[in-house]
Amino acid sequence: MSKLFKSLAALILCATVLTASTRADHPNIVVIYVDDMGYGDLGCYGSEVNDTPHVDRLAAEGMKFTDFYSSSPVCTPARASLMTGCYPGRVSFDGFGQGGHSWVLFPGFAEGLHPDERTLPELLKEQGYATALIGKWHLGDQPEHLPTRHGFDLYYGVPYSNDMAIMPRRANSPPMPLMRNERVIQEQPTQAALIERYTIEAAEFIHQNREQPFFLLMSHLHVHLPHYVMDPFASESRNDRYGAAVAAIDWSTGVIMAELKRAGLDDNTIVMFTSDNGSRTRNEGGSNAPLRGHKGQVWEGGMRVPFIVRWPEAVPAGSESSELSTIMDLYPTLANLVGHDVTTLPKHDGGDVMPLWRGDENAVSPYDHFFYYIRNELRAVRDQRWKLHHNKEDDDESVELFDLANDIAESRCVADDHPDVVERLMAAMEEMRQQLGDSRFGIEGTERRPAGRVDNPRPLTEFDPDYPYIEPSYLLNEAG
Repeated sequence: MSKLFKSLAALILCATVLTASTRADHPNIVVIYVDDMGYGDLGCYGSEVNDTPHVDRLAAEGMKFTDFYSSSPVCTPARASLMTGCYPGRVSFDGFGQGGHSWVLFPGFAEGLHPDERTLPELLKEQGYATALIGKWHLGDQPEHLPTRHGFDLYYGVPYSNDMAIMPRRANSPPMPLMRNERVIQEQPTQAALIERYTIEAAEFIHQNREQPFFLLMSHLHVHLPHYVMDPFASESRNDRYGAAVAAIDWSTGVIMAELKRAGLDDNTIVMFTSDNGSRTRNEGGSNAPLRGHKGQVWEGGMRVPFIVRWPEAVPAGSESSELSTIMDLYPTLANLVGHDVTTLPKHDGGDVMPLWRGDENAVSPYDHFFYYIRNELRAVRDQRWKLHHNKEDDDESVELFDLANDIAESRCVADDHPDVVERLMAAMEEMRQQLGDSRFGIEGTERRPAGRVDNPRPLTEFDPDYPYIEPSYLLNEAG
């Protein structure tokens, strides 16, 4: 590792430990949210090609979940669930653009989170938390939809995916903006250096807010394509650029943990590590092993992701849970922890999983069923053991049933052997269709809340025209 990273880590570790004033019922909260990381990409989840000592240490000092899910196999809908505790369809984040055909938000789209949604950072702010989002947002790039309008005191990052940095090749696409709060401070920033800039910003936020409770959402650009990584990681990777991107995330995690320790906050800080969906697994180095499928699919590999929670004051070290949990659970769990009456919050789909985190003897999943959506199409459902895929193409329908307890890879359909299970899970899917809709069957759903929408969207970089556009020729040539 380079002298730059070694010296930064040493500086953080050797500095004087500071005393914080956070209360036990208002712990600091850090969510490390990775883009497109697969179930099998971490050492503690079985990777033999990626080096992740800092994340593995998180797992050794906390709890690892084996059955944790994103709410979507793509990023924008999943991030809406983190903010609201809802399935994407409940907040109408399951299709964008004309006809709702886009899976995710693109630069200049009119949609974003509705201004009336009570987001997780807003709930924490109401309880005295300082809040920051560093990195990717991807829930709307119009002024009304930016993070600072949805509960974050500080925003520093890029408002959508890093692959949109090469979008200038397409008509009407702006250069990628690096933002501080609501101001563009740079166009087409060098992507390889962003993780260092993000990590330093995160360390500074922790330092500045060490005397009050804080919520930090560290939302990485890695390991989403394209993979631009700094040389210290690229030169030492055993898994080409993908492994280098994973190593960069691991390094950043180590710096954040060192900063928490320096400030005397590591015992009373909840640190969570997870991904917005599974890996692409298209010969780029990512892995969802031993799961079937990849990003963009409702096979387990598209939506079952790593999740680690570390909180020495409550979470038993070196523990593991196989109970079903999801990204939607963070909203009610954290809201309840800091003093909100969750029954007064907008309707949400997640549950309070603090008993699971604590390792309570009789703690169980809050879910009778978990539903797998793509756009506004309900494709599958699972309970604690069984998973049913309901396939439909034109007038042809079929089902596939898998026993996840004994067949995590979804390799053998057992629908003919368990017709009673098929019938029960089909009934659960139909009930959910009536609530949140299913465009394959022409069902709109009765419990959907609207997304936000502006009348005259425009490219974000028009907000501050004084910043010169830098032609990203190296991006265009390399990423093609």
